[in-house]
Amino acid sequence: MIIKESTLKIEESDFPYSLDINGRSDLFKNSIFFDLEHYVYKKPICIGVFGAAYYDEESSELKVTQYMMENKHELEEILKLSKQYFLDMKNKFGKEYIVTFSGNNDFIVIDYLLKKYKLNYILGDYFEGIDLQKKYEQVKKKSIGLKALECECDIVRESEVISGSTLAKTFGKIMKDDNYFSRMPEEKKEKILLYNMQDVASLFYIYTNWNKYIRDEE
Repeated sequence: MIIKESTLKIEESDFPYSLDINGRSDLFKNSIFFDLEHYVYKKPICIGVFGAAYYDEESSELKVTQYMMENKHELEEILKLSKQYFLDMKNKFGKEYIVTFSGNNDFIVIDYLLKKYKLNYILGDYFEGIDLQKKYEQVKKKSIGLKALECECDIVRESEVISGSTLAKTFGKIMKDDNYFSRMPEEKKEKILLYNMQDVASLFYIYTNWNKYIRDEE
């Protein structure tokens, strides 16, 4: 398994454009920014990459944690690490919200697998979800994908965009072949991790710059 901890320096400090929810524009400080890369075939099969981050106000950094599966035997361990991550975020850091983009799919996958492996944890019992896709739809009255929203918010990615179907095929092969991951080029592994990390970072950037770009069209 690959375990990667990264920090991204955040230059902004007062966040005047942050998304306002119920009169509060500071909920991002109390949130986890969360994105999974997963494989589903009729039902959830595995988590390929777990990606999550939180904003450290003291250091002005986004602290990112990623777990990447190398073979099917590591699935249960990734689930245990994921559960522990959420427990720590709740109990040690007092986080109360999970920010996602179309996060219902991610919640379904991780809740299903946590239940399957008898880890007795349901995210919705401990955190309130903030779905930026739904927030956008409420304002704009139309749907949008994450990459299109990134363009609206002037986000330029370092990583190339990888389609969900391509990622799913990769994790499907990892589940079927114990040696597939070891045969993957290191560059491909890094691309997947960078792609996931930038998904997570984009959630933070979109949230904290929301009112700069997303306005009611009246």
